[in-house]
Amino acid sequence: MVEVTLGSTGITVNKNGFGALPIQRISDEDAVYLVRKAYEGGITFFDTARCYTDSEKKVGMALEGIRDKVFIATKTMADTVEDFWKDLGTSLENLRTDYIDLYQFHNPSFCPKPGDGTGLYEAILEAKAQGKVRHIGITNHRLAVANEAIDSGLYETLQFPFCYLATDKDLELVSRCKDANMGFIAMKALSGGLINNSRAAYVYLAQFDNVLPIWGVQREKELDEFLSYVQNPPVMTKELEELIARDREQLQGEFCRGCGYCMPCPVGIDICNSARMSLMIRRAPSQAQLTPEAQAQMKLIEQCLHCGQCKGKCPYGLDTPSLLEKNLKDYLEILDGKEY
Repeated sequence: MVEVTLGSTGITVNKNGFGALPIQRISDEDAVYLVRKAYEGGITFFDTARCYTDSEKKVGMALEGIRDKVFIATKTMADTVEDFWKDLGTSLENLRTDYIDLYQFHNPSFCPKPGDGTGLYEAILEAKAQGKVRHIGITNHRLAVANEAIDSGLYETLQFPFCYLATDKDLELVSRCKDANMGFIAMKALSGGLINNSRAAYVYLAQFDNVLPIWGVQREKELDEFLSYVQNPPVMTKELEELIARDREQLQGEFCRGCGYCMPCPVGIDICNSARMSLMIRRAPSQAQLTPEAQAQMKLIEQCLHCGQCKGKCPYGLDTPSLLEKNLKDYLEILDGKEY
C-alpha cells in the first residue's frame, strides 16, 4: 500500500482519495454504498463541497459511525463572513460531524489573507480556534492564485488540476508545495474524462510522493479499478509510457477540461461537454455522444450570443466561443458521415 502525507497537516492516507462530486448524480442508496465500499477497500480521504448539491449529505450518511477513522475535506465558495459561517454550519450538519478535517476556500478569484478586507481568512482562523476546522486549504484553477497561496504561507494544502497532461508550470507548483511542506491534492486527475486509462493516470501521479489524487467516482466499476490499486499499485511500463506520450501529443494545448466555471450559459449551452465533444466522441463510447439529446445540445451552439461570459470566466484562458464553433463544425461533419 502506497501512502501520502499532506504536508504539515500530518494527514496520512492511501494514495487514492475519493472525489465525491459525481455522487450528487446518483441515489442516496447507491452513493452510500459506494462511499462505504471505498472505505472498506482502504480509502480514507473523502473530498466534497458545499456547492455539490447533496454530495455532503450522502457522504455524511455513509461515514456516520466511522467518523474517527476517516478524513473529510469540504469547501466553501462564500465571499462574505456571513456566508462563510452559514456554509460551515450547513456542511457540519450535512456531514453529521462537529469538525471538518480540511476546510478549503473553493476556487476563489483571489487568495484570501488577513487584512484583505473580506474577513474570510480571519473567519476560518476563528473556526479553527473553535475546533470546527482542523486544517486550512485552498483550491484553484488559476496559477497566479495558486502561487500566491504557496507564497503566503497561510495554507496547509493546495488542490489544483494535475495529471499527465501537466505543463511545466503545473509541475513547478507541485515542487513548490513540497518545498513549502504544503499538501498537494490533485483534482481532474483524469482530465474530466479525457484520460481513459486509470492505470496510466495512477502511475504518473505515483511519481510524486507529495501528491494525493482524488478520483471522481460515480459507478462501482470505476471504484473497483482504484480499489485494486490500493493493495496492488501499478508500476510504470514501456506500454504505459507510450500511451502517456501519445495522449500528451494529442491532448496538450487548447482543450476544455470540463471544470464548469464558465457555467451557466445564458442560452443554455452545455459548455462543459459541448466544448470538448470532438475529443470525447473519439475517446469515449461514441454512441453516447450521438444520441438525439446530445445532438440537440450541440445544436444550441448555433444560438451562441458571443457575449464573452464563458471566455471571461475560463481559468485556462480559452477562447470558449471559438472552441464551441470548432466542435460544432466537426460534430455536424461526423453526423454527415465523416470518419472519426
